[in-house]
Amino acid sequence: MRQQNQLLTSRTQVKHRYALIPSEGVPYSRLPEWPDALVQVLAGPALGAEFVEYHIELEAGGEGLHPADGEIEHFVFVLDGSAEFTLLPGGAAGSGGSGEAATAGEAADAATTAFGPGSYALVPPSVGYQLKASTTTRLLLLRKRYEPAPGVAEFAPLIGCELDVPGEMYMDDPGAALQTLIPEDFAYDMAMNIFTFQVGHSLPVTETHIMEHGLYVLDGKGVYYLDDSWMEVEKTDFIWMGPYCPQSYYATGLSPTRYIYYKNLNRDIAL
Repeated sequence: MRQQNQLLTSRTQVKHRYALIPSEGVPYSRLPEWPDALVQVLAGPALGAEFVEYHIELEAGGEGLHPADGEIEHFVFVLDGSAEFTLLPGGAAGSGGSGEAATAGEAADAATTAFGPGSYALVPPSVGYQLKASTTTRLLLLRKRYEPAPGVAEFAPLIGCELDVPGEMYMDDPGAALQTLIPEDFAYDMAMNIFTFQVGHSLPVTETHIMEHGLYVLDGKGVYYLDDSWMEVEKTDFIWMGPYCPQSYYATGLSPTRYIYYKNLNRDIAL
């Protein structure tokens, strides 16, 4: 928040194929599903995205509830704080991120998991869930329309923690590590990954592809290449990248950069 004697400048950029949105410029809203929460809408169809992503803040005791609707899948990621995450009757989590189908007995009971920083859940359209904050908690919530595929069964709920997901060296660079939070399996029509770049390291190419991204900077700072421009980014910034937006990243500052990002994949292209 700037003082009255400061200029009202901003790093915000909203273009046809990308947007850079610092958190300070996003007003708070409310959602019926999260009546106690302060909600920032980071991306949605009005921006050009085919998903919705929220930054949600809860005080202790605050909660959100999403019954299954048969259409929308949800990804929840805890930034900080602690909460109780409960799958509502109708599904139970696959063990250790395996995505294995729940048994009839497991599906009959609600499954509750203690969530802390880095905990996450991917919930299919056929399962509902509730999250209740034990302490002041911040989280990201991404919603997208599930894309079924012929011969591919709907995935089971997936619960994990980034601390349990190893970082794999990316393209032979020891200063770049990629954590794949969702298994690489046709059951899933999306990916959520965490990239970590040591200072001075970067993506080795300028990527150009059909997948879109929703990216949230967890730590550090650097410069992101979007479309035809380099721009500074830092912790709590959000970036939307549309299909075929040229993109790359270079880590600067005094500490490693970490960011979590969404992309759609594993499905045929609609004509």
